[in-house]
Amino acid sequence: MSDITALVLDAGLFVILPWGLWRLLGRTIPIVVLPILLGIILAVMHAPVQRFGIPSVYGDNLGWLAVLVLAFTAGLEMWQSPDAHVSAHTIPAPPLGRLLGGAAVALGGPFVAGSLLVYCFFLPLHGWQPPHVGPVVGAMAIGLCIAVSALPVLIGIVRELDPTQRSIGQLALKLAVVDDAALWVGLVVLQFAARGPAALHGWTGLEAVAVALLALLAFAGNWATRNMPNPPAAVIWLAVPIYLAAGSWASMQLGLHELIGAYFAGALMPPRWVARLPVEQVGTFSLIWLAPMFFGHSGLHINGDALTWPSVMASLMLVVISVLAKMASVYAFPPAPGLSRRQALSVGALLQCKGLMEIVAATILHAQGMLSDFAFASLMVLAVISTALTGPLFRLFAPRTRAGGQLR
Repeated sequence: MSDITALVLDAGLFVILPWGLWRLLGRTIPIVVLPILLGIILAVMHAPVQRFGIPSVYGDNLGWLAVLVLAFTAGLEMWQSPDAHVSAHTIPAPPLGRLLGGAAVALGGPFVAGSLLVYCFFLPLHGWQPPHVGPVVGAMAIGLCIAVSALPVLIGIVRELDPTQRSIGQLALKLAVVDDAALWVGLVVLQFAARGPAALHGWTGLEAVAVALLALLAFAGNWATRNMPNPPAAVIWLAVPIYLAAGSWASMQLGLHELIGAYFAGALMPPRWVARLPVEQVGTFSLIWLAPMFFGHSGLHINGDALTWPSVMASLMLVVISVLAKMASVYAFPPAPGLSRRQALSVGALLQCKGLMEIVAATILHAQGMLSDFAFASLMVLAVISTALTGPLFRLFAPRTRAGGQLR
């Protein structure tokens, strides 16, 4: 079978079919859920899709490029306001210190609680021990996946909220931006922790070039912000692939994951330049038409034998831990003064969404031996369930609307 034919079958299975189901279901389930769920089902059934060239070589490459672009656009959106709707001012903007404190609690609470519970109750289970790291780093890897919030998926969810609820979504997005940056920093720290002192041994001149390149990107972004705020559009479009390629190569050369460099490369671009780019359109295109092959292949890469009934029960327990820890953390320390109980809980309901970010983080950690097959399978199921629960949980806890559009 030719590579082109395999690509067509791959796209039909993991792009067209999920898109059709997504439209048939009235877009009530985020589209990232459907291809990963389909891949998991095929893996558990041991379906012989390899006979048809699936995963295809071109599909793998296109899906990977799409996720790289999604990580880059997530970095681009770090300094942008996702929506300037007037209803965003219903909740007054919190002071920066309160916002950062709320983000730290919203991420740190689930991370600490998840890591401790995983270390005490999950890692002793058969098949949960990470192959290449110790139990502490393994527990922290799962804890990080439990704590993460899905910024790209949340942006889409917030855009679909009722205008009277939009300000709650905007607040959740501000927290998710900070937590998203903390996720990538956490991935860097975990990878260095896993490699220990050896991470700094055997460096060659290329590593020095990578560090210098990252510093150059940061300097160039800062210089352009001050001295070249409105360049020709051609200059901005030329800078995009340069930043993406340079950041990805630099992080890979440093022994980290390419997605980490792609994210920070996007965050280093001048905000005024980013505001002139169709970031939302590019992200939406990648998410719907290319990235599903990455999601579906991630599901296929799950060891079907690892997703046993105990693993499913473990996944459900991880869902309970993730949801309760996230919502309790936001409720205990609201990220903005004056939030009602329902507003705080609805922010927590949005932030518990895992979506793309957890899938990507778990894929990175699994590829580097910091997650076992059992843990990886359970985290994929967690990503699917938590993302699907986001809408119903938000509607359950969101403030009720009185006549006249006021919230209570």
